Amino acid sequence: MTAVTPPGRPQVAIGGPATARALCVLAPNPSPMTLDGTNTWIVAEPDSPLAVVVDPGPLDEAHLANVVATAERAGKRVALTLLTHGHSDHAAGAARFAELTGTAVRALDPALRLGDEGLAAGDTLTTGGLELRVIPTPGHTADSLCFHLPADGAVLTGDTVLGRGTTMVAHPDGRLGDYLDSLRRLQALTVQGGVDTVLPGHGPVLTDARGAVEFYLAHRASRLAQVETAVESGLTTPADVVAHVYADVDRSLWPAAELSVRAQLDYLREHGLIDQP
Repeated sequence: MTAVTPPGRPQVAIGGPATARALCVLAPNPSPMTLDGTNTWIVAEPDSPLAVVVDPGPLDEAHLANVVATAERAGKRVALTLLTHGHSDHAAGAARFAELTGTAVRALDPALRLGDEGLAAGDTLTTGGLELRVIPTPGHTADSLCFHLPADGAVLTGDTVLGRGTTMVAHPDGRLGDYLDSLRRLQALTVQGGVDTVLPGHGPVLTDARGAVEFYLAHRASRLAQVETAVESGLTTPADVVAHVYADVDRSLWPAAELSVRAQLDYLREHGLIDQP
C-alpha cells in the first residue's frame, strides 16, 4: 500500500452500517500497511436470520468474538465465512472463527478452505436470500477475489481497492498485468453493473466506485511511466527505483513499494519496454 490518496474521493466513516446489507466491524490491527485496521464485513438480507462474514481478520480472540456478538445483536447467525485472499490480516483468524460459528470457510486458495467447497470465478453464492457474485481479481495476490453485492450496488474489494491510498502488487505472487485486468473488470462493473459503492478491506467506504477505480488505473499508468523513466535514466535496482519514484511516500511503506516496483519491472520487461537484466 502507498499513501497516495486522490483528492475529493467521497468517503464515509469506518465501522458500522455501510449499506442496507453490509456492516463493518473494524479489527484492532492498525498499521501503515493496514490503515485503520482490517474491515471485517457482516453481510445479510435485512429480514434474514442468516449472515455471511467476509474476511474475519487477524487471529485476535476479542475481535472474532466481537464479530459474532455484532451479528447476534443484529439478529443474525453467521452461516458462511468467505475470504477475499490469504494475507494474514484478512485470513489468519478464519479457522478460529469457523470454530466459533460452526461455518465453512470458502476461498479461492484450497489451502485456506475449511469444508468441501471453494470459490471460483462466476460463482453466485446465496445465503438466507442474500446474493453475492464472485469476481476474480488477481494482481494484489494471485488468489484475490471481490464479491459483488448487486442488491446494494456494492462490491467488497479486499485489498484490490482500498478506502484510502493505493494497494501494492505483492510480487512475485501478485502480477501487474493481472492487476490491471482486474481493475478493468471492476471498472466494467461500475459502468455496466450498477456498482457505485466500494466496501474495502481497509479504510473508509467509497461512494464513487467508478471514480475510485479510474483513479487506480490512472495512478498505475503514472507509476509505471515513472519506473520506466527511472530505468532509462540508469537506475538498475528495485531499491534505487523506489527511492526515486516513491520519494513522496513514507519510508515505512518502501518495502511494500519495492514489491510493486519489482512487479512493474517484470511487466515492463514482458512487454519489451525495458531491456532484460
